[in-house]
Amino acid sequence: MSRKDVPPVDYAALAQTLTFDGRARIGGQAVDALDGQRFDCHSPIDGRRLTEVARCGAADIDAAVAQARAAFEDGRWAHKAPAQRKKTLQRFADLVLAHADELAVTETLDMGKPVQYARSVDVNATANCIRWYAEAIDKVYDEIAPTPRNALALIQREPLGVVGVIVPWNYPMIMAAWKIAPALATGNSVVLKPSEKSPLTALRLADLALQAGVPEGVFQVVPGFGPEAGSPLALHMDVDAIAFTGSTRVGKQIHVMAGQSNLKRAWTELGGKSPNIVFADCPDLDTAVAASVGSLFFNQGESCNAPSRLFVEASIREAFLEKALALLPQYAPANPLLPGTELGALVDETQTQTVLRYIDSGLREGAKLLAGGERVLQSTGGCYVQPTIFDGVTSAMTIAREEIFGPVLSVLTFDDAREVVRQANQSDYGLQAAVWTRDLNKAHGVARALRAGTVHVNQYDSDDITVPFGGFRQSGIGRDKSLHALEKYTELKTTWIRIDSPV
Repeated sequence: MSRKDVPPVDYAALAQTLTFDGRARIGGQAVDALDGQRFDCHSPIDGRRLTEVARCGAADIDAAVAQARAAFEDGRWAHKAPAQRKKTLQRFADLVLAHADELAVTETLDMGKPVQYARSVDVNATANCIRWYAEAIDKVYDEIAPTPRNALALIQREPLGVVGVIVPWNYPMIMAAWKIAPALATGNSVVLKPSEKSPLTALRLADLALQAGVPEGVFQVVPGFGPEAGSPLALHMDVDAIAFTGSTRVGKQIHVMAGQSNLKRAWTELGGKSPNIVFADCPDLDTAVAASVGSLFFNQGESCNAPSRLFVEASIREAFLEKALALLPQYAPANPLLPGTELGALVDETQTQTVLRYIDSGLREGAKLLAGGERVLQSTGGCYVQPTIFDGVTSAMTIAREEIFGPVLSVLTFDDAREVVRQANQSDYGLQAAVWTRDLNKAHGVARALRAGTVHVNQYDSDDITVPFGGFRQSGIGRDKSLHALEKYTELKTTWIRIDSPV
C-alpha cells in the first residue's frame, strides 16, 4: 500500500484513546515527586483534565542531578565512541517518527496548536533535529594548533558534564530537541524541566530515548513549576550548564542564578518583537501579505520570532491591509484537532487574559482596531481569541514594544528607509526581522542595518537545522541549531606536548 492510499488519521478520535503518565522520569524510572505533590494538566481546547503531573521540587532536582552526574562520571554515555552515540540517537529519531500521531495529538491536547502542524512541523522537526546531530557528531574533528616543531598542541572538545535544560510551552518538542540533541550527541547527561503548561510530550520523549538505548540517568525529565523546579536546577552546584528558552524576564533571572551558584554556563533564547518591513517595490504583494499574516498567526501567535511589528510603506498601505483583511476568515479559531484548522487555542486561561489585556491597551492608547479583538468559542470551555489587526500603531505604544505572544498584529506606516530602520531597531529585542523589496541594494543595506540574529529577505520564517537560531540584545545569548550549538555543550581543552626530537 502506498502512502497516498493510507486513510487520514482521525485525530479527534485518537485523542479520546490516549492516556498519559505524568510522573517524572529519573534514573530510567517513572516516579512521583518525592513529597507526593501533583498538579492537574488541562487541555486549552475544552478545559478537560488530561492527567495529574508530578510537581517536582528541589529534592527531585537533587535526585535527577545525582543520577545524571553518576551517569556522566562512570562514562556509560560520555565514554561511548561518537559513532555509538550516533546509532542510539538515530534509533531515538526513528522512534519519534514511529509515534508521530500519538506525539502530535499529545502536543495539541496539551498546548492547543493545530494538530496538522503538530504532526507535519513539530514531530518532523524534532526527529530531524535528533537525527541531524546524531549524523554530525562523528564528523566533527578536533584541531592541532600551528605550533613550532618542538611542540604539539591538541585542541579537543569535551562534554561539559550535567546540562540543565528548561524549555517553554509553545513548541515543547522542538525546543527540547534543539537543546537535548546536541547536548546528548556531545556526551553530556541532561536534566530537562518542561513548562508546567505543556509537559506531556517531554515525558514521552524520555521514554522513547530510554527505549532507543540512551542509558538510564543520561536523559531525565523533571516536570514542575519555575520557582519550585526551574530555579533549583539553575542554582544547582553540580549542574555545569543551563540552557533556557523563555521570557526575557526569566532569562535574566537564569543568568543571575548561574552567577550566584557555580558560574555555570548559561545559554538563553528569549523574547522577540520582530519587525517585518514591506517596501512599495516588494516583488509580489500577495506573497508578502500571505507570509506576513500567516507567520504572525501561526501557532496562535505564540512564537518568539512572530513578525508582530508590520511596517508598510505608505503608498501600498491600503492595498496591503485590504488583502490582509481578506485572508482573516481562514484563520477563524477552531478546534485544533479538526482537519483544516489554522488557528487553535491559546495555551491556557492565564495567557488568554494576557492577550486580551494587550488588546485593551492598544485600544486605550489610540490604535485602530481593524479586525478581531474578541474572545470566542467560550461555550467550549477552551481558550480562543480572534486574529486581531491594529492599524495606526506608533512605536511608543505598548503593543509595539512588548511581546504579546498571541494573534495580534500591529501595523505601522513609513515613508523613508532610514526612518523605518531606526524604528525597527528601537526595541529591546533583536531576534528576527524581514525586508521585502526587489531592490538588491536596498535589501542588503537594510538587512545589514537591522539588529537581529536572522533577517529574512522576500520571505518569512524559512528554517533549516543547518542555520543558527538566536538573537541580539535581550533576545538572548548563544545559538540553537547548526554546528554552532555544539559550542554550548562542550569545553575546549588544549593538551600541550613538548617534543625533543633527535632528528
